[in-house]
Amino acid sequence: MASVNKVVLLGNCGKDPELRYSQSGKAVCSISLATSTKRKDQSGQYVEDTQWHRVTFYERLAEIVVNTLKKA
Repeated sequence: MASVNKVVLLGNCGKDPELRYSQSGKAVCSISLATSTKRKDQSGQYVEDTQWHRVTFYERLAEIVVNTLKKA
């Protein structure tokens, strides 16, 4: 039995999506996505932590992403 993992990332694009094509002609799109969380540090001040994610899309989804996402 195969397992499936699902991840939902909500954030901001660090730059516009990059579209390229593989040697076989299939579309590949990459984005840099920043996600942030806020927390209180030991002194009670709010601190924002940002993590960067590199996400890659393939084929038709890559073409949709490059046409719909832009850097904020």
